[in-house]
Amino acid sequence: MPPSSAGPPPADGLLSAARRNLRELAHGLSHASHPPTALFADSPRPRLRLLPYAVVIALAAVFVPVTIDVLTNDYGVSGGVAGSLAAGQAVPLLMLAHRPLQAWWIVCTADIAGALVLLALPEQQGTIWPWTPPALVGYLFVLLALGLRESRRTVTGVWLVTGAAGLLLHLIAPARSDGGALLLFVLGAVVLVSGAAVRERSEAQRRLVEQRTISEAERAQRTLLEERTRIARELHDVVAHHMSVITVQADSAPYRISGLGEEAQAEFASIAAAARESLAEMRRLLSVLRSDGSRGELAPQPGLERVQQLVEATVRAGLPAELSLAAEVADAVERGGVPQAVDLSAYRIVQEALANVVRHAPGARTRVSVTVHDGRLTVLVVNDRPRERVSPLETSGTGHGLVGMRERVRLTGGTLRTGPLPDGGFRVAARLPLPPPEPPSASLHPEDP
Repeated sequence: MPPSSAGPPPADGLLSAARRNLRELAHGLSHASHPPTALFADSPRPRLRLLPYAVVIALAAVFVPVTIDVLTNDYGVSGGVAGSLAAGQAVPLLMLAHRPLQAWWIVCTADIAGALVLLALPEQQGTIWPWTPPALVGYLFVLLALGLRESRRTVTGVWLVTGAAGLLLHLIAPARSDGGALLLFVLGAVVLVSGAAVRERSEAQRRLVEQRTISEAERAQRTLLEERTRIARELHDVVAHHMSVITVQADSAPYRISGLGEEAQAEFASIAAAARESLAEMRRLLSVLRSDGSRGELAPQPGLERVQQLVEATVRAGLPAELSLAAEVADAVERGGVPQAVDLSAYRIVQEALANVVRHAPGARTRVSVTVHDGRLTVLVVNDRPRERVSPLETSGTGHGLVGMRERVRLTGGTLRTGPLPDGGFRVAARLPLPPPEPPSASLHPEDP
């Protein structure tokens, strides 16, 4: 039978995986997985940003003199050697705030050097080896900083190196070793796992906040697009009405006006054809906007003439509301002095504002005012805070209220101001531009002075 080409033998695969894991561990031990910034560096609170530096300064200030005292008094080390070992074992604790991996290399080397120095001295009663008590506790702080900052691969490599160093020292002097190496190995695992758990939980919370922020932004953008689509549908009905009138007038002009020449009739025919083409284009655009299968409303779009009915319906629903409609507004609506886009936008703003009161402040007294000032239509909806806690009449809000108001006001070139009042109420104030009044037409037969 021909030799099989199923791949390398299992032993070669295991060796390859082992070499790959060793390379990854070596890379993790030589390269920090985070930028050289301290914990809480992005915190808005100054005290929290300074906390890591205060902690490492306190650790170094405590462990340097304690290490010197323990080495000289308990282990019989000379003052110069004790100071050098204390500098190597405790001073690097200052680096834990921003470079814990580099601090670990220095502390680990200094601890091993200290164990070899103690091995050359006579054994003292009541002492432990290879790690002195200050070195053991300080090393645990180093491991905690690593667990809070470094990746799982780096933490695993540090733990293995710690165990290997302790095992090697134990094999050098098994009679001198009394379980200190095993104690650091076990306690180091507990500290590293605890720090890593805290770090991973913090990262999970941070990712959750980021995802929530992205979701809120996407939801706001979707709401904005839906509201713009809704406004586009309504404006289609408004513009289509005017275009239909233009088409009818242009088509019927040769029959209504006698004596038109051929050029005038051709001009009217061209106007009617252009109007019909525009209507067809708008219908095609609207079919895209209504691709979800919804159908347009057959009833005319509402306006300011129906605000009174809207307020009355709201009162019947249980919301105490009153309307103040200026006489000049009613006259302007009656004579067609309010553009249909402004007329529709004003009605929708009142409708959305009253709906928001129903949702968020049920039972609150509400005042609706529509006036004309300085060539602008002013729509004001003000509600008090609810006097008693009652269940809302409507709880299925879509989040389109204020978004729709802003889009409608932007459409007409007006301004919108919304916000809470000092007494706990809320105000919606919109100013929509009106066209300048037309000058009175001159008489066909003016009288001579």
